Amino acid sequence: MKRLETWFPTLIYSARLRPDGAAFNRELLKECHQFRDFDEAGRKWSKKNYPGGYTSYGSIDRLHTVSSTFMELERRIDRHVRAYAQALDWDLGEGRLRMSDCWINIMPHGVTHSLHLHPNSVVSGTYYVATPRGCAGLKFEDPRMSRFMASPPVAAGGGARSRRHVTYPATAGNVTLFESWLRHEVPANPLKAERISISFNYDWA
Repeated sequence: MKRLETWFPTLIYSARLRPDGAAFNRELLKECHQFRDFDEAGRKWSKKNYPGGYTSYGSIDRLHTVSSTFMELERRIDRHVRAYAQALDWDLGEGRLRMSDCWINIMPHGVTHSLHLHPNSVVSGTYYVATPRGCAGLKFEDPRMSRFMASPPVAAGGGARSRRHVTYPATAGNVTLFESWLRHEVPANPLKAERISISFNYDWA
């Protein structure tokens, strides 16, 4: 008897943060610009490590502890993280998932975010604040890439489950979650308008 089954799935979660979030998103956009304006250390760090763009990753990476607006963002994201953990069948025991890091990314024209993962975290994600039409999405890599060795390429007409990469569109007001070991990148922004997002990590403690 022949059997063909799928095992070891990689789950990526995407949802609207809240259906009534337009006003909240405008407040986040305002604060993202304010942080960039006064974060001299972040602009200096970005000049070296994030050419052409701004990120608070190297300066203010725990925004949920310094801003009431970002505290509210954490609260809204928490319920999505709980739903994601349930879909993953995780047994958290006596521990809980909590936001450990939270930072801003502002990508003007030509700025890219190269392939990376998020060590020492269990869930990572992005909330989209400003996403001009045609801006780059979030591109994920098949976690088995280093194991394929001499495998033939996937046929042009191969099904979705055979893809080596998948890109989730960047949509303002949406949150995307993934396990922190999953490598991902953001291709260069092809537009003059800024692509603005807030990235975060959750740990289990």
